[in-house]
Amino acid sequence: MDEIETKVLIVEGKTDREKVKKLISEPVEIICTHGTISFTKLEELIDLIEHREIYILVDEDDAGHKLRKTLKRELPNATHLHTQSVYKEVAETPLMYLAKILMNANFRIDQRYLFNGGAT
Repeated sequence: MDEIETKVLIVEGKTDREKVKKLISEPVEIICTHGTISFTKLEELIDLIEHREIYILVDEDDAGHKLRKTLKRELPNATHLHTQSVYKEVAETPLMYLAKILMNANFRIDQRYLFNGGAT
């Protein structure tokens, strides 16, 4: 099987997905949880992403911490990425800082965002 398994990045919302999507310059499946995740949805997610590199980037607020705790339990091999708590939300994190978080996790990043922040 020559099919390349793309990385999976789990975020909370559509705004997070759109912000991250413009930074990454490689095929990545970005999945939104919409802030919460049911047991059924979690089982579907696990089946969908089994045997793939999984990354989790959620907000640094109470809802994000709760979601991260659930995902950490159910996806123990996932890599957890964190924004600074001063920004609270992924959507509020400056593009250049978010690009560096992703680059440090070995995502290929559009270089414009690493040096001057790119367009907002």
